[in-house]
Amino acid sequence: MATLTWHGSSYPTQVLVLTGRSLRALLRTPALVFFSVLQPLIMLTLFSQIFSSITSTANFPPGMTYINYLLPAILVNTAMQSSLASGIGLVQDMSNGVLARFRSLPIRPSTVLLARNLSDAVRTAFQLVLMIAFGVLVFGFRPDGGMAGTLAALGLALVVGWALSWVFIAIAAWVRKAELMQTVGFLAMFPLMFASSAFVPVGGLPGWLQAIAKVNPLTYAVDAARSLALAHPVTGVVGALATSGAIAAVGAYFAVRGFRRPLSI
Repeated sequence: MATLTWHGSSYPTQVLVLTGRSLRALLRTPALVFFSVLQPLIMLTLFSQIFSSITSTANFPPGMTYINYLLPAILVNTAMQSSLASGIGLVQDMSNGVLARFRSLPIRPSTVLLARNLSDAVRTAFQLVLMIAFGVLVFGFRPDGGMAGTLAALGLALVVGWALSWVFIAIAAWVRKAELMQTVGFLAMFPLMFASSAFVPVGGLPGWLQAIAKVNPLTYAVDAARSLALAHPVTGVVGALATSGAIAAVGAYFAVRGFRRPLSI
């Protein structure tokens, strides 16, 4: 009689089950959901009020409200900040023994990482949708690109955040310390955020910051999202998508390699 050997579930099933597990864990922590949504809304509120006087400067596009200029950039920035949570979540799973149990199961290591990435993308999408609704209802966000352009900008922000989450997952897989993970993440994010076109036109920055902003990849992602939302001639979208794909591929490669190292290291 032939012996039947169980080889485990299929790759998509493993990803789906593990993604659902991460989402359920998130929903069981309402305070975390609340504050993860509140943070970008506070950022939008503060920046829309603090920098609103920029509309009267010579470098600001004429006839544009600051909320229309700001919100597409906040979408990209929020997706970038949310990507850090992917790395922190992986470190937490490593420290609480969850991943040690996963290693005893017939599942592929990459499915654990992909599930973490996808669950955080779902959470980020929820954040961005609420932010757009908040901008429309509270600050009068009315982009020329309408709903289609705004959704396209949201999609681009999600792709950028998805790619960057692979970078933070890779860092987490190698450093395996939550404190170090947060330090590295914030050191990377703040220069990217403020040395870019996110909050003020590049022409309004000091000369040395202009030089940095012009080579800052976040500037190209923000400009592309802004062009989509405001129905401007769309430039840089293909470049932003291609760059995101390359970043995701490199990050995923190093994430899997780091994840396969023994947890005791």
